[in-house]
Amino acid sequence: MRNARFLIRLATHPFNQVRRRFLGRLFAAGGLAAAYATPLKAQDNSLRFPGENPPNKVVYQFNKGDAEYHNSVLFSVGAMLRKYTDDVAIAVVCIGPGLQILTKNPTRPVAKEIQERVSSLNQYGVKFIACGNTMKSLKLTAEDLVPFAEITEVGAAALMELQQKGYAYISW
Repeated sequence: MRNARFLIRLATHPFNQVRRRFLGRLFAAGGLAAAYATPLKAQDNSLRFPGENPPNKVVYQFNKGDAEYHNSVLFSVGAMLRKYTDDVAIAVVCIGPGLQILTKNPTRPVAKEIQERVSSLNQYGVKFIACGNTMKSLKLTAEDLVPFAEITEVGAAALMELQQKGYAYISW
């Protein structure tokens, strides 16, 4: 009987009622937050060092010479970088008229802004690969290209080999 009176007094004490209301509201708010929260994406906490294989890989075929095409492809490359940041490897294989974006002195019109964007994208890790066959047909040498351009013997073969390494192929 003594314990019962103590429990009644404890339950009806003003401080305990305030505390119970507070805790009840706190748990209710926590329950609502948990019910409406979006599930978090599992984070991969493994560290990668520069040069290691990122989970996303894409190769763009760059084979036209008009400004609208240049802007469209380079915008897409930039969008991929913004979306995937360090989790993407991007290569741009330049063939035919598209090779002009990698030349120091283009023989076809290439806007200065395009050349600057190409250089900027390279600084963010985008590889620009020049087709050796196109270079031969235009009588270009490595000295005629921007310093960061990588040269491959056959641009189409580079596209195929990158796809075999898991790169998604993008063509405009």
